[in-house]
Order: sequence, then C-alpha cells, then structure tokens
Amino acid sequence: MKGNLFGEAVAEPYAEAMMSVAQSQNLTEKFGEDARGLMELVKSSPELQKFLGDPLVPAAKRKEVISQIIGDQVHPFIKNFLMLLVDKKRILFLEPICQEYLNRLRELNQTVLAEVTSAVELNEDQKHSVREKVKSLSGAQQVELATKVDRDLIGGVIIKVGSQVFDASLRGQLRRISLRLSNA
Repeated sequence: MKGNLFGEAVAEPYAEAMMSVAQSQNLTEKFGEDARGLMELVKSSPELQKFLGDPLVPAAKRKEVISQIIGDQVHPFIKNFLMLLVDKKRILFLEPICQEYLNRLRELNQTVLAEVTSAVELNEDQKHSVREKVKSLSGAQQVELATKVDRDLIGGVIIKVGSQVFDASLRGQLRRISLRLSNA
C-alpha cells in the first residue's frame, strides 16, 4: 500500500512489537504465515486496499469487514493487532508492517530472501538448485525464494539477494556480448 519512507518508519515499531509478542509466545513462524497471507490478501484485492485507505470509512466498519474477511484464519493475537492498527489509523500500513516483520523473521532464522526472475516458471528441482547456489554464495542457513516470470529474459535467471544481482539470463549475456563488441 504505502511504499514510501514514512510507511517504512511507521512499520518498524509495529513490526518490532509484533515480533516481541511472537517471540514471547513462541509463535514467530505462525505470525510469519499470517503476515504472508495478509500481504497476499491485500495485494490481490485493489478494492480492499481502497477500502482500508479510505479516511471516510468509520473504524467500526473497517473492523467488521476485516473480521469477516479473516474469520478464524489468523491467530487471535494477529486479529487483535489488526484491530489496534485500525484504532491507531495505521491499517493502511499493513503491507509494510508485514514485510518488515518477515524481514525480522528471516534475520532471526538466518534466512535470506532471493528474488528470482526467470523466463519460465521454475520447477522444484530448479528451485532447489537456486537455493543451494544462494546458500553457497551468501553463507545463509536457509533461503526463501520469491519467484516471478519475465518472458523478455528469453532464458536463464536473474537472482537478487539483498543488493547483489546475479544475472545468468540470455538477455544479460547478449547485452554483455554487445558491450564487448562495441568496445572492441
């Protein structure tokens, strides 16, 4: 929803509080699952994004709709957390809060996020190979993959881990060849 610096600044203390509760109750992974589900829900529904961001919608109505949508699918602590975000007028920052929580969870679990862009959907063997390659390059214990398909790559993959980018795509190789030829 909000991808700016203000959104990130708002997200940090809420994500920290969420992590604190999760750790005290030994629910870090469950909260992580719930955060992923909430992010997917918000991303997949422009109507919900608009509803949550509309300042004219009363808090009681927002709480009612949120309760109906999530039902019993999230932990009661997460449900209470969502109601708190509504009360504090921070519900429109749900996505960056969940993202920040997941960042903290990865750090806690010594896991890195690898954003993989490929020309075609990767099968399980290919995903396993990418995970192993990222483990060896980064020294991480675990690797979480976020995959997407970009047909313009022609073939191969682009792997982004933090600020490092590994371009093993055909498009990247053609670009590098072109640069070498133009400099020759």
